[in-house]
Formats: sequence, C-alpha cells, structure tokens
Amino acid sequence: MRVAIVHHWFISLAGGERVVNAIANIFPTADLFTLFLDKTKLPPAIRERRIVTSFLDRIPTARKAHRQFLPLYPLAVEMLDLSGYDLVITSDSGPMKGVITDPQSTHICYCHSPMRYLWDGHSAYLRMMPPLMQTLFGLASHYVRNWDYAAAQRVDHFIANSRYVAGRIRKYYRRGSTIIHPPVNTSQGFLASKHDDYYLSVGRLVPYKRTDVLIDACSKLGRKLVIAGDGPEMKRLKKTSTRNVELLGEVDEAQLRDLYARCRALLFAADEDFGMVPLEAQSYGRPVIAFGKGGSLETVIGAYAPLREQTVYKHAAITGVFFEKQTADSLAKAILAFESAEEIFVPHHIQSHARRFDTSVFLDRMRHYINAVMAKTSGSDSEIIPPDERFIEDGSPNLVPAGLQRRDCSRSDSSATPRRHGL
Repeated sequence: MRVAIVHHWFISLAGGERVVNAIANIFPTADLFTLFLDKTKLPPAIRERRIVTSFLDRIPTARKAHRQFLPLYPLAVEMLDLSGYDLVITSDSGPMKGVITDPQSTHICYCHSPMRYLWDGHSAYLRMMPPLMQTLFGLASHYVRNWDYAAAQRVDHFIANSRYVAGRIRKYYRRGSTIIHPPVNTSQGFLASKHDDYYLSVGRLVPYKRTDVLIDACSKLGRKLVIAGDGPEMKRLKKTSTRNVELLGEVDEAQLRDLYARCRALLFAADEDFGMVPLEAQSYGRPVIAFGKGGSLETVIGAYAPLREQTVYKHAAITGVFFEKQTADSLAKAILAFESAEEIFVPHHIQSHARRFDTSVFLDRMRHYINAVMAKTSGSDSEIIPPDERFIEDGSPNLVPAGLQRRDCSRSDSSATPRRHGL
C-alpha cells in the first residue's frame, strides 16, 4: 500500500508536527508533502523521508511570511501530485484537505482545526488590521473560505482532535468526524519531591495565547510567574512585565521538564482547539488553572471557584481550576481559589489522568481506525468504530453524554479513556 502524509508546513516544531511524527512512525515508508519546509524543524521520524514541497517554498522569504500567501494556498495545494497513492492522510489546520487524490484512494483528514482566520476567528483578525489590510484580507479570505468548504467535501473521513474541533467541523463543513486526541508524551512525566513558589506558562508567545492576561494577574497578586517560550510577542511582553515575571525564552527539554515538575501550577489562558501544554503539566502531577473554554474542558478535570463549596470533590479527583473570562481579574480570582484549596489536588491522581492521553494511546487508536477504514473500503464487513465509541460520521450531532455539564468537575469523558478494543 502506497501512503502519503500531507502537512500544511514544517516551519516550527509544535503540536501539529508531533501528530505527523507519530503517524509517520505507523507508516515508515510513507512519502510526505507540504507547502513550506524548514529542514531544521523536522520531527525525528521524518528527517530521512522523501518530502515534496509546493512551488511556494521556492519563493524567497516565503517561509517567514507564509501567511501572506493565503490567496495562493488553493493553487499550491491542488498542484501537489498525489496520484498513485492508496491512502492519503492529511494533517490539517489549513488548506491541505483540498489535495486532489485518485478516485480509488482513501483520504483521511486529521483536522487540528478549521482555519480560524477564515471561520470563527475571522472578525477578530480583521479588527487587528489597518483599514486597507482589512479590505485586502477580506477579499482574499472570502475566496479561500469558499474554496476551503468545497475542499472539505473531498475528504472521505474526518478525524477531529477534540470535541471542540468536531463541533466546528460540523458547523463549518457540515461533516461528521471521529475524535482521536493528539499524542502527548505523558509517560515521561515524574513527580518532584518538592515544589517551588512560582506559576508557570509554556508556549509560543503569540496574541491568542493571552500571555498578557497571565502577566497582569500575577502582577496584581504579587505572584512569581515563569514564562518558557518565544515568539513575536516577546518584546512587547518584556516591556509590560514587572519584577515578579521571568521570561526565559526557548528552553531545552531537560529544563522544561524541571520547570513543569517544580511549579506550583500551570497557568493557561488560551482558547485552544485541544491544548497539549496542560496535559504535559499534569503528567508531572501539577494542577492547571485554565480558561474554561475549548480543549481545556476536555483535558482538565476541574470546576469554577469557589472550590470549597463543592462537595463533589470528596468523590472525584480533580486536576485544575477554570476561570470564566480571558481577563486578569477572572484569572486572579481563580488563582486565589486554587490557593485556598491547594491540598485537594493530589499529584498522582493528576498524573494518572494525564496518562490517558499518552502517545501510545494515540497510536493504538489511529492504527485501529485506519485498519478498519481500509477494510471497509476493500469491501469487508468490519465496522470503523465499535458501538460504544463516539462516532458522528453518519451526521448525528456530537452530543455530550448526560450529566456532563460545563461546571461539572466529576465528569466521565469516554473519549479521554483509552480502550484496548477500539479508538
């Protein structure tokens, strides 16, 4: 079987690239296709692979200014030659779902997110632009948005990385999807013998991560905040930071593991599609104080303040606290609520929860899903997913199980629990 793995671009080493790396381990002879390629940013499993890039990659400075080439994405994607492949797997938070495949090939799209700057985040992106750029971006995004919807209809099977993304696939593409959470290396986490008095932030310093909210809240409370990560927001954040904030920039793996293990708790203000960082922190037994929207609701078992009034904690091991608004005041209240009940967060319970999302679970579920899809394509009677798994490919809504509500920290999330017999 000839397999092609398609990813939007390799210009950073983040969550999407980890997914590609894991999928490539399942298919050691697969070819790779991408729009832009920086070889220094390649995951280990694919450094020696055959990688085909688009014509855009040959344009000087294109990798640094890749988002400016949005109007050319459809052309570049459709010019990638995917003929002759039996299975095409697209890893997509951009336009790659639009690749043109052979009639007999099977196209599975692992969707990290519909393009935010075309769909649910479109208005927010426009507001950040000067008037002339708003007009130009509006014209380009209108064209690419219509193409993106049409491209989604070319996919044979959608996989969503979270319930949150599955709902947006349903909303914008009118397609069902199967949920398989992305791989997180939670098995390497360890429990430190002691913890230091600092809160931690990890990730790219980009506007939507709302690192400014973390800085403002910790400055307001006089709490120490350590920030690991770099990005375009670094200069601005340095100017607004107070003495209690330490910006480390990029850190190596050993230092990051030590920061996770010794922190008081992780602070997370982003509205993420899934969010690997909270799970990484939990793999070290550390609690998470997170914005209560998006992927955090699927990876953190938590509730809103005040904590001591909720007797449900006597019956459930919780792993974090949610705050309701992306504001410093809301986060500050959550930090104080956490500190007032810090003893209820049990490190080994938190770590145990994180290991349900380990890379090994992702690999098992992906292998099972792909094998079942290919068996069904070849005419076998095999079902794609066992009946007890969440499956909305037939068009039914991705309903939350009864009793699982936004403020219920005693939830039972079947999609987060590994099963040996299915996804």
